[in-house]
Amino acid sequence: MQFSNGFFIQFIRLAGPFWHSENKSTIRSLALALLMLTVMQIGIAVVITVWSADLFNALEQRSMSGLFTQIGLIVLIFGANIAVTTAHFKVKRRLQLDWRSWLTQHLISKWMTEGRHYLVTHIEGAHDNPDGRIAEDIRIATEAALDLGHSLIYCSLVLISFTKILWTLSGTVTLNLLFFDIPIHGHLVWLAIIYAACASTLGWWLGKPYTLATDARQTVEANFRFGLVSARENSLAIALVHGETNERHRFVGLFRDIVHAWQRQTLAWSHLFMLTSGYSVLSMAFPILVSAPRYILGSITLGALMQSAQAFQQTAGALSWPVDNMARVAEWRASVERILGLVNGLDRLEQEIVRHDPHRIHLKKTEQNVLRFSDLCIIRLDGIVCVSSINAEIMPGEHVLIAGNAFTGSKLFKAIVGLWPWGEGSIELPNDPVFFMPPRPYLPTGTLRAAICYPSTRAEYTESAIEEALELVELEDMKGQLDNEDNWASALSREQQQRLGVVRLLLQRPQWILLQESMDSLDSSHEMKMLRLIAQKLPNAAILTITNEPMAEAFHQRRIVLM
Repeated sequence: MQFSNGFFIQFIRLAGPFWHSENKSTIRSLALALLMLTVMQIGIAVVITVWSADLFNALEQRSMSGLFTQIGLIVLIFGANIAVTTAHFKVKRRLQLDWRSWLTQHLISKWMTEGRHYLVTHIEGAHDNPDGRIAEDIRIATEAALDLGHSLIYCSLVLISFTKILWTLSGTVTLNLLFFDIPIHGHLVWLAIIYAACASTLGWWLGKPYTLATDARQTVEANFRFGLVSARENSLAIALVHGETNERHRFVGLFRDIVHAWQRQTLAWSHLFMLTSGYSVLSMAFPILVSAPRYILGSITLGALMQSAQAFQQTAGALSWPVDNMARVAEWRASVERILGLVNGLDRLEQEIVRHDPHRIHLKKTEQNVLRFSDLCIIRLDGIVCVSSINAEIMPGEHVLIAGNAFTGSKLFKAIVGLWPWGEGSIELPNDPVFFMPPRPYLPTGTLRAAICYPSTRAEYTESAIEEALELVELEDMKGQLDNEDNWASALSREQQQRLGVVRLLLQRPQWILLQESMDSLDSSHEMKMLRLIAQKLPNAAILTITNEPMAEAFHQRRIVLM
């Protein structure tokens, strides 16, 4: 297991603030309780080895009183072990959940704010499938970190406790080398170290490919899930063009990637499995075989033999922590690196936003109620200029058609709302918020009422206001569905979704409106009807429109042509 210092530093910076968060008193109390319970687990393990020695000594002496004494003691040990193990499990699970909750909220707050979730998709780096990184990788990273941390502390305490026991039980063995004898003190301890060191070295060498294979598999699994979700969200479009065959081939290709990654991981894992399975069997027999001659010669009792075997197993097991946890560490590191990929992408985006760069569009609020473009230039990510030298001033109540290249027009709208900073010049924004209506409005899953009111709360609009707006856009039949729950993005046609977008606009009553092909599914007469409806209900609102409808030009007072 090789880790660069940079990896650990990044992980500490990412997850470390949890231990200093506002609930730090509770968090540290839980961590202290977990440590104390771990010490108690070690104490019980030591007591069990002593009990084992006394039991086998009683059996060797054929002592019934000694046997009954050990039966009584094991009942007490049994109860104590259950209580400590159960408490330890609950405390650890509580700490894992708290850590995961904190990190999830922390990362979501960085990702889902001020369009960062959209802008980061234009930043280079390994941060694809953020849903999987937040939902799955954070779970693995926090759960595995505590599991591995606990097991490492446990093994360290075992090593301290049982090395002393094993050293005492080993006594002194004399190694006869022809002309002189060499006394070896604590020979079982040295054998345990050599035994574990050989296994760990071999495990490290066999386990290196597993980290890469695990990371690759998590990536392709996320790609497969994303492909399925994308198909579900666009099921109507796929059905209309009979694209099922293409989608099946795409799914087969994505799953083929999973098969290849699975086989690669299986090969790497099988090498580790051969080592760990053989190691576990050998660790049971080896200490008994090593100590058996001393028992046969009468140097130690049967109880001491069995206690030596148990102490050897505990010591070798503690020393073998790296090989035993190779797979878990590989999975943990792969998840942490995927989280760091998203975090680093968001950090780079933040640096790009705050950094003064002449090749960035400057947005500023003004006291004047006007939308003004000054020497505005919009640039693509590859550096190609989409449009330059835009100088225009739009006043309240104006209807302006954005003509020319619709792709460039969409970049202009995104620049106005702060989602496309790449370019030059400045945009002066009015004090009132700008309402951007894309080709397909976002309708979250839930009740239809909540979807219509989004992002406002359903309590902000009366039922009569919602029903009136539905009537105005000719969706009267939906008045009875306001409290129905569904996935409206797939349950409704594109035309219905666009009409609901107009309903949302009428309810929110913005004074600055951007319409990007927002009614392209309607026929000419209905699109014009919607435009006139908006102008009638919001007579003082400025409307900027991107549309392919030729008749819409008559609705607008002037045009801005983007070439």
